[in-house]
Amino acid sequence: MDTRPRADAPLLQGFPAIATRQARVLVLGSMPGVASLQAGRYYAHPRNAFWPIMGALVGAHPALPYARRVAQLKAARIALWDVFDRCEREGSLDSAIVDATAQANDFATFFGRHPDLSTVLFNGAKAEAAYRRSAPPLEAFGLRGVRLPSTSPANAAVAFAKKMAAWREALQAAGIAVSEPQR
Repeated sequence: MDTRPRADAPLLQGFPAIATRQARVLVLGSMPGVASLQAGRYYAHPRNAFWPIMGALVGAHPALPYARRVAQLKAARIALWDVFDRCEREGSLDSAIVDATAQANDFATFFGRHPDLSTVLFNGAKAEAAYRRSAPPLEAFGLRGVRLPSTSPANAAVAFAKKMAAWREALQAAGIAVSEPQR
């Protein structure tokens, strides 16, 4: 895959953060995929496991209207954002992001405006690597980072139950109240 910037390629623009001042956890992806950018919503691909997981854990069920899902996340003190504000990428794969064009979001300002944050949950290895390469160290802000299995449909090698368990454990460790597993 060619990862050099193309003069004729427009930069993709990410979304603003979804957060309340009381957020305890920030979930970070790398950059919204094509389905999300087209829909104007985080995690819009129908096979992405993010909303099913958040539905089971904090009531942000995929069947709810998007605004209600977002409200459920905010009520649970979970914020959403991406590492990159903009970048060049063909398709949806993180591996297609052209590093030379990737511009990180302003995390120093965000962290300063969200004093209750304790943990950043990276939605996959690529999000964590992108953050560590492009943004200030979490430790400088007294934050802990945890890499979780990506909820992307491209991460089909990890079973849904394993993803759910990892996300449950990480949210609980960060002090987020989650629903108990169904028996």
